[in-house]
Amino acid sequence: MSGVPGRVRVLVADDQEIVRTGLAMILAAQPDVEVVGEAATGQRAVELARRLRPDVCLFDIRMPGLDGIEATRLLAGPAVADPMAVVVITTFDLDEYVYAALRAGARGFLLKDCGPALLTQAVHAAAAGDALIAPQVTTRLLRAFADAGPAAPPRQPVDRLTDREEQVLGAVARGRTNTEISAELHITLSTVKTHVASLMAKLGARNRVEVAMWAYETDRLRGG
Repeated sequence: MSGVPGRVRVLVADDQEIVRTGLAMILAAQPDVEVVGEAATGQRAVELARRLRPDVCLFDIRMPGLDGIEATRLLAGPAVADPMAVVVITTFDLDEYVYAALRAGARGFLLKDCGPALLTQAVHAAAAGDALIAPQVTTRLLRAFADAGPAAPPRQPVDRLTDREEQVLGAVARGRTNTEISAELHITLSTVKTHVASLMAKLGARNRVEVAMWAYETDRLRGG
């Protein structure tokens, strides 16, 4: 299915029909977004994603049978040769599942009460190869798991981070967008993108979500 040129093609998966329909309606109302499929289970979501190859998959965490975490791992995990962009949507009381989903390859996460603007922004960010973490839970979520200690010692960067990269790293970990980092550090947007790309290369991270988790695991934001 080729879809409409220029539109971001999205697959929505949530086991609650009213939620799934609501998300699909919000996205379909955007002029540059096309909802190409809906699924009520993780297994169906994976099947549709592999067949339709959407630009972005929007998955709920809790679904019957195959949950959103495992569905994410199958489509975007480290073992996937051509990973898809997955955004996880959940609620406050499921933080541990969200963290697991990020580890599984999710490119971002949102809360179900995030609102149409943030939902649309996250979909566009994921489609562009970026990642968006709901700002109100970024620090709370990542710091909680960093305090609990990573499952393994944090990997060391292949090269030492520059002072500017450390600044960009901190901003990414606080959930700042590239535009916000540009304004905050008084550098161009293209320079921000260059620094983020360099961070991902040095840390072996697949996206900025993993960059943010590394910052917390290495206690980069103490006192910040």
